[in-house]
Amino acid sequence: MVPSLLFEIMLIGLLGIGSQWLAWRYRLPAIVVMSITGLLIGPILGFINPEEDFGSLYSPIISVAVAIILFEGSLNLNFKELRGLGRPVFRISTVGAFIAWILGSLTAHYIAGLSWAVAFIIGGLFIVTGPTVIMPLLRQSKLKPRPAKILKWEGIIVDPIGALLAVFAFEIIAFLTANDPDGTKLIMFFIASIFAAIFGWLCGRGIGWMFETGHIPEFLKSPSVFIVVILCFTIPDTIVHETGLLSVTAMGMTLANMGISSVADMRHFKENITVLLISAIFIMLTASLQVETLLQIFSPRIIGYVLLMMLAVRPLSIFLSTIGTNLTTNEKLLVGWIAPRGIVALTVSSYFAGILLDAGYEDASILTTLTFGLVFFTVLAHGFSIRWMAKKLHLSMEGRPGTLIVGSNRFTVELAKSLTKSNAPVIIVDSSWERLRCAREGGVPFYHGEMLSEQTEYHLDTIPYEYMIAATDDHAYNALICTTFMPEYGRTNVFKISPYDQMNGGDEMVSKVAGRLLFRQDVTIEDLNAMLEAGFVFRRTTLTSQFTYAQYKKEKDEATVFLYLIKPSGQIKFYSEAMRTVPDSGDVIVSITPPSKEIAKIKAKLENQRNGNGNE
Repeated sequence: MVPSLLFEIMLIGLLGIGSQWLAWRYRLPAIVVMSITGLLIGPILGFINPEEDFGSLYSPIISVAVAIILFEGSLNLNFKELRGLGRPVFRISTVGAFIAWILGSLTAHYIAGLSWAVAFIIGGLFIVTGPTVIMPLLRQSKLKPRPAKILKWEGIIVDPIGALLAVFAFEIIAFLTANDPDGTKLIMFFIASIFAAIFGWLCGRGIGWMFETGHIPEFLKSPSVFIVVILCFTIPDTIVHETGLLSVTAMGMTLANMGISSVADMRHFKENITVLLISAIFIMLTASLQVETLLQIFSPRIIGYVLLMMLAVRPLSIFLSTIGTNLTTNEKLLVGWIAPRGIVALTVSSYFAGILLDAGYEDASILTTLTFGLVFFTVLAHGFSIRWMAKKLHLSMEGRPGTLIVGSNRFTVELAKSLTKSNAPVIIVDSSWERLRCAREGGVPFYHGEMLSEQTEYHLDTIPYEYMIAATDDHAYNALICTTFMPEYGRTNVFKISPYDQMNGGDEMVSKVAGRLLFRQDVTIEDLNAMLEAGFVFRRTTLTSQFTYAQYKKEKDEATVFLYLIKPSGQIKFYSEAMRTVPDSGDVIVSITPPSKEIAKIKAKLENQRNGNGNE
């Protein structure tokens, strides 16, 4: 046992974030790592039992966490991004969700042995495939745009719907199965639900209006939303239990579709809070499980239930709901297989388990076990199979990690061409059609639009691209691009061309704001373009055990600029001031080299040919 509750809180946070880091470092499904960690310190080793240790605080903590997680999910529900995907996503999120609910409920009753009431409640909840587990899988697998967007938007839309469906199913079934059904109670629930939806809409509109009119300063925006979300959940939930989930979902959707510029910054804050909450809550939930609960997971009825949900219910719901759409068979097979359940399913099922037990449904005692089994096995199976299956079905973006370049000019076009020759996806983004002429003439993929625009987010698929390079001639704009996209791409994958000025030195502020300096500090975009004008060429050099990196550096021309290197695994590493990787044998170094080197090579080749002809 831990010495104090404070120590336990610290331990939960440390292990939660540590599990997330391990998952990121070794490209593992985060929920699997957190589950194993929670089980080790909880039921297996017996260090902590949060449900007992936190006492009366345990349920409110779980409830508030679920509310914030659902709000963050609904904050991504901007309907503009659904354009072009309307029919498949709509069918999967409505008809498919309904089929999955019915089939899942039947499976829960006949296979898992749950009563009809509990089966229909848990069947509604298990339609969710939350974005917290889907998005990492999509980035890991490098799916093609259409199946990736369908899986992403299904997760975002169905995430709150599943929780709400479980709420409505509970109230309706409680009314139908009561010994003395009271229609007044059911009517009051629906009235309270309408109130909750309106209250959530008012909270969203109110906080949005205060943002737009400047009534809340920048430093208070995220904390204000955080508190309003708790208020939005608590008041309806206090009036009628379970309606708070509907209220926070309505608030998130309202804010997402108001077109407020502050929402993007707020979304990053909410994502950070959600990661922290998911880490802590998942450790708490798994650490609170009993050994008997873990052993129940391996019972034939639970294993049979999980297998049927994965191999029958999900594929059937997808195939039946997408009849008449333009999805290919391969896309249906992939989408029909990938349906990992996540933190929302586990937290909300734990939330309902207590309510159902209090209402007299004794079979609800296995809900947490059932949910944990489904979450663990789906995340494990789908997390380790999505990349393999995507390749087999020809739905993965083959090749090396992609690069998104902001700014069209002669150098960026030549850089894009060299990356394309290396079988790496690349795209150039610029708001000027005139500047994009270089890209058009060079045959390089491009997107015409402002990178910071909301519309670009909707129309440009960024999943294939792991790296971002800001290479315009406006150094402040480059810094802004890097600052904006650093949370999405990661600090080590965002670069900007150096703002160094030969005459006046560098702009210290612009140099230090976000993004790594690309190539060298003393080489600007103007310098790189001037080099190409002077005849500099892109050159690929393969290192060997005989021709080492040290020898290459010794022989290279002083004006040579190293651009990036390609590891034998296909990984690309751009040269920067902060780069610590030392090139080794088998690595390919791409550089921009003075023409004199190339001329010397051509002369030597011609001389060898003459000597060969002369000898003959």
